[in-house]
Amino acid sequence: MNQPPVVEWTEADRPRAARWRSENGSPPPRRIAVADDRTRADEAYKLACEGTALLWRGDFHNARQLLTAMARRIDRRPRKTPPADVTQAFHVHRAAQNHRARILGMVLVPLDAAYGVPLHRAPDVREACTRAYGPAEPAAEGGADTVEDSAAATDSLVSLRELLALIGANEWRRKGVEIPALGGDRIHPHYGVFSPARGEYVDLVAEAPLPSQELAFDIGTGTGVLAAVLARRGVRRIVATDQDPRALACARENTERLGVADRVEVVEADLFPAGRAPLVVCNPPWVPAKPTSPVERAVYDPGNQMLHGFLKGLADHLTPDGEGWLILSDLAEHLGLRPHAELLDAFALSGLTVLGRLDVTPRHPRARDTSDPLHVARAAEVTSLWRLAPADR
Repeated sequence: MNQPPVVEWTEADRPRAARWRSENGSPPPRRIAVADDRTRADEAYKLACEGTALLWRGDFHNARQLLTAMARRIDRRPRKTPPADVTQAFHVHRAAQNHRARILGMVLVPLDAAYGVPLHRAPDVREACTRAYGPAEPAAEGGADTVEDSAAATDSLVSLRELLALIGANEWRRKGVEIPALGGDRIHPHYGVFSPARGEYVDLVAEAPLPSQELAFDIGTGTGVLAAVLARRGVRRIVATDQDPRALACARENTERLGVADRVEVVEADLFPAGRAPLVVCNPPWVPAKPTSPVERAVYDPGNQMLHGFLKGLADHLTPDGEGWLILSDLAEHLGLRPHAELLDAFALSGLTVLGRLDVTPRHPRARDTSDPLHVARAAEVTSLWRLAPADR
């Protein structure tokens, strides 16, 4: 793993240095002020808006309360009337999300060399951090080993918001997500791997007529949920691919836990494995926009890169009577980000024809949340399984 960058600040009139950990790639803050239980939310919010991060040295629970208070101040900001144009509304919504993440990401907490949090009433986050960051390493040179106060335990800094996300993700990994298409068995997502909480697309793969039970490719397997569904449906061999090391480890763990590892081979590949199969399945990110965190890469696909890569290579990886299953939401169409005609043109340009399509409407709560600025688009969303084949067969 690459060494995290170093962040520097002054504390108690002495220079400090520590590693900077950020899963979304945010650069180290340029200015850091020390904060504790005496720091008021208004002061913290003002400093964060000005670009100064706050290194927390007080009670951990009070840090969480400060974060909540800062979030309330963001929510109280006067909101402009949402644009009538749905595409512009999407971009405004994303900008507001990014602003919120930036401000709330300014509250920092220290980690020691073993991923302990040297704060009063701090939870044990060692397992969550090890799973996200890898095994703990020796303390950084020039760090807190040379000081005598509480900063002596500081090997690295992380935003409290990210640390809470790590804790939550670790709980999801422990508990798992129940999958009806697997008979109620659970998929356990790793940190940074998209959780199959929206089960409707999984149901489509469980219900579509299989062209063959001999072999299938699962492109961009993620948690391995679709590969597991295909194995439970009787497909004798599935090759599941991904480029993300976390996804590869997650898929292997899940297929082993579900008892289908003898039929699912998880391999690292850029989209397709070698060879051809009578069934090739892909559930690419649904929205052509830039992701801002690792887990968002399963939702946002800049320029539809994965979608077009799958379509362009599909015909060359299908057997003569094979089918490609493309699982795709039309949310991007309702947001004005990808016209329906563009998708159909991409099929034609890739030498593909549509054999059929299965549709399902979303069941997640946001589709019914009228306060959501994107409610109209979400309420109209349909997720489809497109059955594709070479046009010249």
